[in-house]
Amino acid sequence: MLSGYGRYFEKGFVRHKETHEHLAVYGQKPEVMVISCCDSRVTPEGIFHAGPGELFVLRNVANLVPPYEETEGQHGTSAALEYAVTALKVQHVVVMGHAKCGGVQAFRENANAPALKGDFIGRWIKLLEPAAIAMACMPVDRIDDPQLAMEYAGVRQSLKNLHTFSFVEDAVTKGELSLHGAWFDIGSGELRVMDPHTEKFETAVSGTPTE
Repeated sequence: MLSGYGRYFEKGFVRHKETHEHLAVYGQKPEVMVISCCDSRVTPEGIFHAGPGELFVLRNVANLVPPYEETEGQHGTSAALEYAVTALKVQHVVVMGHAKCGGVQAFRENANAPALKGDFIGRWIKLLEPAAIAMACMPVDRIDDPQLAMEYAGVRQSLKNLHTFSFVEDAVTKGELSLHGAWFDIGSGELRVMDPHTEKFETAVSGTPTE
């Protein structure tokens, strides 16, 4: 890791030295928040070729957004979302799923089990239950791959949960914030974006903005 840092400092940091100095003095002002999986194969900054200060990135297991709740506890995802929307005033929030998601696979394989081993993962991925129910009752996708269908459904559910936060809903209503769904294929590098009207995922066209 130290060798990697050395290469970063000599090539990456030095190349963007003025940008880093500006960010250090004036702070960050990213326009986009990306909520992505913590899977080591999925790197939002790399996928979107973003430089320092361009993306506000939150990563967790299965790129999930929980619904708003006021219960006691440590709500890391909700706190990051609140900061991005109310303090940084990001203009876009992108929920990006990915192929072969281990969190989604764990949910599919253990949905009827009492819990996964461990204190936290089982409870966390239960956030996918509403997505599974919606997918069973009103399927959007006509595909034979249950893993892919669940990955799509998880992104849709997180987008729905975003609207349960009043500060998100207010910003969306005022036209100050847009919500987007995306999905990345690790093996092929393909990026798919969710059509906001049909909720179907389609291959992104490089350089073409989407609503």
